[in-house]
Amino acid sequence: MLLENQVILVTGGGRGIGANISRVLAKHGATVAVNYSQSAERANRVVKEIMDNGGSAKAFKADVRKSDEVSDMIEAIVAEYGKLNGIVNNAIGGRQDGSLAESGLEAYQNMFDFGCIAVLNTINAARPHMKKQGGGRIVNIGTELWNLAPANWSPYMAGKGAMVGITRSIACELGPDNITINIVAPGWMADEKVDTQSKGSIDFGKSLPLRRHGSADEIGNACVFLLSDLASYVTGAYLPVTGGRITQAGV
Repeated sequence: MLLENQVILVTGGGRGIGANISRVLAKHGATVAVNYSQSAERANRVVKEIMDNGGSAKAFKADVRKSDEVSDMIEAIVAEYGKLNGIVNNAIGGRQDGSLAESGLEAYQNMFDFGCIAVLNTINAARPHMKKQGGGRIVNIGTELWNLAPANWSPYMAGKGAMVGITRSIACELGPDNITINIVAPGWMADEKVDTQSKGSIDFGKSLPLRRHGSADEIGNACVFLLSDLASYVTGAYLPVTGGRITQAGV
């Protein structure tokens, strides 16, 4: 129970990898604030799963790209629980891939808004509370593509690249307040949308050093570490959770 008595916000926590992260944090004792923007039903489904398994969670609505909505959400979480110990910046939406020729500037702006502006919004809203309570933990969900840099993913890379840059720089500013900020960089993980019995999933797993397609729960496990006291001296770090693919690429 590495996160017992901790209140953690997971943005985009009602679907995809975010849902897995929310459930894993709850298993380790965290009270999880499950953020959503549009689908209250999916967020509340995750909340119910957590509570049915003896955990604590509640859904909170906000479009994380909008600073006023994020501020209201943070204030609501603190009013509900009296504190906010950690944040997982996971939310993303819209098309992420596309070639330079076919992607308009709005695609880049959208990815930048999720990868950078949304992260700044949660940090700015939570920082005063974390500073007052003596510290906090922030985990940003990046991507292995930052290292692999394939073609036709430049909109996504624009947002995640900004995330890498601000994380490393802001770590220097947040450190004196005992607030850590780190990146977990997933590979292609098996979440609710992936059929792990499909040929594509099986072949992908065989291509990795660990010879298996990793579960999105393993992203949650990495977040648990960085949100816990075990990582109290870790900040500005970039942690690939990829089954070894990043290492094999030589970076």
